[in-house]
Amino acid sequence: MKFESFPLYRLIDDESQDLIVLAEDLRGFFGEQEVHPPEVTFIRVHQIANAKRKVEEANLEVVNSQGVKIGDYCIGRVLRTGRRGLVENSPSNATYQFLGSVCEYSAAGEVWRHWASKVEGAMNEWLQWPSRYHETWLHVVQNSWFASGKKAASYGLDEVVYLDGANIFTASSFYCALGEAVNGPRGYFGSNLDAVADCLSPGEGTAPLSSIVWRNYQASRDHLGDGFMESIHSVMREFHVEVIARQ
Repeated sequence: MKFESFPLYRLIDDESQDLIVLAEDLRGFFGEQEVHPPEVTFIRVHQIANAKRKVEEANLEVVNSQGVKIGDYCIGRVLRTGRRGLVENSPSNATYQFLGSVCEYSAAGEVWRHWASKVEGAMNEWLQWPSRYHETWLHVVQNSWFASGKKAASYGLDEVVYLDGANIFTASSFYCALGEAVNGPRGYFGSNLDAVADCLSPGEGTAPLSSIVWRNYQASRDHLGDGFMESIHSVMREFHVEVIARQ
C-alpha cells in the first residue's frame, strides 16, 4: 500500500503539553524489541524541541492526515540518545530511548497508517485485512475509541444489531464485528468479555441494546468453540440481551 506523506506521530510532554518531536513515521516502537531499553527512531522529523532531551512523562500521539489525534500511548520517561539537526527541506531522523513502554503489536504501525490516511472508516473495512491482522485491528479500534474521548458504551440508535458469523473466525474478529455492529465503522464494544460487560452496563447517555441477530451462527460456533460461545451467551443474558441464532 502507498500512502501520502504527512506527519503521523507526535511525542508530547504530558506535564507541559509541549511538543517534543513531530515526524511522519517511527521505527522500533511496535512489536517486541531486542534492545532494552528500546530505542525508537522518529523518521522524517518535521519539528523537534532540541532543549527537551529528557522527559519524565511523555505521550505518543497518532495523528491523521488532517492533524487530528486518533491514537494515544502513555509512554513514561523518554531520553534522546543523539542529536539530529533539521536541514531545510530535508527532514531528518531522531532517536529516543523509551524507558516506559512500547506497543506489543508489531503490525500496529501498518494499521495506524491506514487509519491516518483515511479519515472516515467504512463498514467491513477490517475484513479487507487478513485474519492475522484482526487482533491488531482490535487494538487500534480500542486505543482510538478512548483517545477520542468516547466511553465504553453503545452510541448506536438501534436496539437490535446484526452479526454475520461467516466473517467471524477468531475471538478478535468477533469483537471487531460486534463493535462495528453496535457502534458503526471502527466502533468499539469490548475487546474481551469483561469489557463487553462494561459496555453493556447501564450508564448516563448510553443507548440500550435489546437483541443480537446472529446470522451464520453455526459457522461462528465451529470457529470459536462451544465454551467461548456459551460465555458470550452468559454475558448477554446477564444484561438481558437476547441472542437470536440464524443459519
